[in-house]
Amino acid sequence: MSRGPVVVERDNVAHAWAEAFHEITRPGTTEIVPLVVCVTGFDANVVREDQDIRNLLDVELLARGKQSIRTVASTIFPTSLWNPNRLRKYRRNCNGIYFERMVNFQPRDANAGVNQIAYLLGTRIANNHRRSAYQLSIIDPTRDHTNQPRRGFPCLQQVSISPIDGHALSVTGFYATQTLFERAYGNYIGLCELGRFFAHQWGLQLTRVTCVTSVAELDIPMTEARVLARQAMNLIEEIPATMTGANEG
Repeated sequence: MSRGPVVVERDNVAHAWAEAFHEITRPGTTEIVPLVVCVTGFDANVVREDQDIRNLLDVELLARGKQSIRTVASTIFPTSLWNPNRLRKYRRNCNGIYFERMVNFQPRDANAGVNQIAYLLGTRIANNHRRSAYQLSIIDPTRDHTNQPRRGFPCLQQVSISPIDGHALSVTGFYATQTLFERAYGNYIGLCELGRFFAHQWGLQLTRVTCVTSVAELDIPMTEARVLARQAMNLIEEIPATMTGANEG
């Protein structure tokens, strides 16, 4: 059944994912409506991670033929050579890639695309501090309003880039749906790296990345998810033992 709302706030992106994944494996839960995950730990604008948890998840993703955390993150913000053809080889990316919508948003029948990232950078350089200007639109009704029962893109609808207090930066991504096994961790990383880019360009400190998901779903069998959730939570030393055993049986 649906359960929510659930709010997770951590200063480590791996711990945030682990707790969110743990929440969806609680008895009787099939989805979380909504799920809000906030990450607040950054060192020189680089998000804090727990490599053991990331490696644990990547191994499980590879074993099931899923996209790696790095591949999912690159659909939002590539940190190496931009290669959309490599990303499109995965079925879930065949209808589009988020970063493409950010740098070349082109509704059907439009004569030219819009580079939204360039616009955001330029409008701040022009000393325009209107917060409603700092939005990256992903959903395109001219292309995305279809009758397909399952489309897979775009789950991310919009990203808000919010300078705050003159020195800090907050990023918020809004998702219609999100799968917590294959996509969530990579999405969190991608949003963090997008925030890091803007923080660097504007000389700000990235302080918060928030992912708001209207419907968070579990995309592997519950028995397997509970094993993975226990393993991830056990890697977080400060989590009480009573929580790690909450899903037994």
